Amino acid sequence: MNSQLPAVVTLLTLLLMFFTVYSVGRARTRYGIKAPSISGDPAFERAWRVQMNTLENAVMFIPALWLAAQYVDPLWAGIAGLVWLAGRVWYALSYLRDASRRGPGYMVSMLAWAVLMLMAAGGIGMAIMENNAAPADEAGQQG
Repeated sequence: MNSQLPAVVTLLTLLLMFFTVYSVGRARTRYGIKAPSISGDPAFERAWRVQMNTLENAVMFIPALWLAAQYVDPLWAGIAGLVWLAGRVWYALSYLRDASRRGPGYMVSMLAWAVLMLMAAGGIGMAIMENNAAPADEAGQQG
């Protein structure tokens, strides 16, 4: 299960994204906002911003999750991914109720993303250094 955790987190992220799409569609109906309009009732606008912001963040999150899983450890990447997901859910539910309360969930998700980025960058950097060091070691052993 540990190596599948990033896949589970990705699936849960897709479900969160579906929830945001559903919320916008429901808000369009509830508040009479006809497509392609994206303004009107503040509750609709909050739902739309949650959807767009979640989509924007997922574009940064999913590659970071998989790079950290590949180059560091799937378990730790998955745990950071779960934290990101919890932060995004917190953000979404808070923003839908009151836009001024979205900050804490947003910060949790961004900190988790930053951890994934550091993991990915560090893991890729270590892999590059190991690949560059290997030929020098092999040359020294042959001579």
